[in-house]
Amino acid sequence: MMNEATIYELLRTHICERVQLTESEWAIVKAYYHFQSYKKHQFVLQEGQICKHILFVGNGVLRSYNSDEKGHEHTLQFAIRNWLITDIQSLVNSAPSKIFIEVLQDAGVLQIDVKHNDQMLKEVPKMETYFRLLSQNNMAATQQRLNSTITLTAEERYREFILRYPDIVQQVPQHMIASYLGLTPETLSRVRKQMAKK
Repeated sequence: MMNEATIYELLRTHICERVQLTESEWAIVKAYYHFQSYKKHQFVLQEGQICKHILFVGNGVLRSYNSDEKGHEHTLQFAIRNWLITDIQSLVNSAPSKIFIEVLQDAGVLQIDVKHNDQMLKEVPKMETYFRLLSQNNMAATQQRLNSTITLTAEERYREFILRYPDIVQQVPQHMIASYLGLTPETLSRVRKQMAKK
């Protein structure tokens, strides 16, 4: 597992790929983030809780999901190294969350409290641009995912997932990938067998 200092450097690189911070600006930003380690199977957030943090993943794997009335889980997002994860609806509205954020592999993250985030944005306005760019990328990815779900076959969806997220395929159980793609585990198993024959 990466140490705390390495994860802070990852965050700095992630930010500076989008906006250029001075040393003094980075010092302010860094002070607002706090390192936290989580063990496999821990929950960062559970349904009904109010989400108060944005997490930057340094190492490990997390996922967000909800559960329907029949107990079926529906994966909304995976988060691996260099990704952010939160429940934006709960965070923005201070409303009880409708999702879970679960740790799939031991993780080291940097997290920032929403109140501290607001203060940081006032002190370092460039971070507004950083989060706006992330938000735009997230919206584009969400639209692409919705379009794929509507227009592509099960095999096409899985092939697209493999191409877009090769690291996730290696680290996440297949039944969770199936739920992310809107497929049953049986359907995904059949798709993989068909692909293996080609």
